[in-house]
Amino acid sequence: MSINEAMDGTKMTPKRNNINSKFTRQSRKCPGLLGPLDCVPGIGLRDVLDKGERERERNPKGEEWKEEVESMLASLQLTSRCNRSPAAVVGAAPCSAASRFRCTLAKQSQRLLRDLSVAAGDPAAVGKLISKFVASSPKSASLATLSHLLSPSTATAHPGLPSLALPFYSEVREASWFQWDPKLAADLSALLEKLGLVAESEDMIAEAVSELNAKDKELALFYCHLVDSHSKWKSYRGFAVAFDQLKHMVSGSLSASVKRRANESMIEGLCKIGRPDEAEALIVEMRALGVKPLASAMRSVVYGYGKLGLFEDMSRVLDQMINEGTKIDIVCANMVLASYGNQAQLNQMVSWTKRMKSMGIPISVSTYNTLLISCPTVMSMANDDISGAPLSMLELVGVLEDEEGLAVKELVDSSVLFDVMGWTSSEAKLDLHGMHLGSAFVILLQWMDEMRRRLNNERHSVPNQITVICGAGKHSKVRGESPVKQMVKRVLNRLRSPMRIDMRNTGCFICKGRALKQWLCPSDK
Repeated sequence: MSINEAMDGTKMTPKRNNINSKFTRQSRKCPGLLGPLDCVPGIGLRDVLDKGERERERNPKGEEWKEEVESMLASLQLTSRCNRSPAAVVGAAPCSAASRFRCTLAKQSQRLLRDLSVAAGDPAAVGKLISKFVASSPKSASLATLSHLLSPSTATAHPGLPSLALPFYSEVREASWFQWDPKLAADLSALLEKLGLVAESEDMIAEAVSELNAKDKELALFYCHLVDSHSKWKSYRGFAVAFDQLKHMVSGSLSASVKRRANESMIEGLCKIGRPDEAEALIVEMRALGVKPLASAMRSVVYGYGKLGLFEDMSRVLDQMINEGTKIDIVCANMVLASYGNQAQLNQMVSWTKRMKSMGIPISVSTYNTLLISCPTVMSMANDDISGAPLSMLELVGVLEDEEGLAVKELVDSSVLFDVMGWTSSEAKLDLHGMHLGSAFVILLQWMDEMRRRLNNERHSVPNQITVICGAGKHSKVRGESPVKQMVKRVLNRLRSPMRIDMRNTGCFICKGRALKQWLCPSDK
């Protein structure tokens, strides 16, 4: 999936394109970024790009905003249109772990993984398949496939495939284009540790030390990668060893940048494995040494406490950030929202959404996704009960009770609808990319009300064409069967809408503007 697709088809400004290029270059240097990563709930690519643009305008010559955006990009999962957890950012079609890794792979890579699954248990056949694939595939396909074999998501979907990462890596090493990469080496070492191949894991680390022995900064970066990889696999022994080694290197380093990067990695790793209290203690140590932690480190601690349901500690760290003048951005705010969602605390989610508004934090599509997935009535309507669901916002709010009704009201009272819709004389457009079923359902009802209002207003000319973009299902559990598309189709059919699937782009519904006006405003013909 391209960055532009991830941006839901919107045209980016030149500033955003610069960040886009940075991400592309970083992805090429670090193949691990191409595969499924641990996703930060509530963060989307648009959030990252907006953050980068704002920070660049505020401090164009500073370096801190670059590290901030890179940290956010490293946490971002491009295949965010996937249902990872009840509070995770989900997109057009909730999909299984298996489809998550298929979505980002080329067809030849998908075919290889299927063949490897069939050939499991026959080392000779497996070796032959891998050798043939690496010899006949471009570098990008081989590295992307290796990254997927190294991913915890792949292990969840196909437990037998990660064990093939070592023979695959060995074959890749023989390729003429191969260049040793510390990130790949760290990922493989962590996987081998998780598989119980401790000796092989230690060999990978020894090789890295040999490669980088005279380069203290690069060696520290390798251990940063290693700490991160172990934390993703929840490999406690490996994490402890790498953590102690990295901490020892930091204590002897004179480089401020090395100290800060290493401490950030250790803090994030501690939070991922469920030890946010130790991460917070490390932040205290950093401050005592005059090293100011980035906002991303504080966010990790906030989410670390939140994932464990330790909301008092989460709130305490949030208040500390505010008192110190650290701005709570949309990423951090959505992490808090997701934390409450993980514990089914809908009333707290509504209260936090109100607080977000009071702090000037904009509501985003990710906020919609995170909040509405915790609204069972809305999700039931969007998933199974369209036939009896309300088909206007007034009706919807009227049937929702207590916290669900309040949640929808808080979301509707935001600018998200106007962020995802466009209006020109030639075309009015609604883009539902990146939305979960519940979000797409609510936004669709909002959009119909807004279209009715505009078409009834003489100041707005009637666009030549109306387009609703919902995706063709390329990232769905069953490829080509988008749940959002099916939901939109059922709603429009029930309302006897003139909109029909575009035969040139089956991920869109289209109709003429005049036809839509006659449908939405029947008294004005």
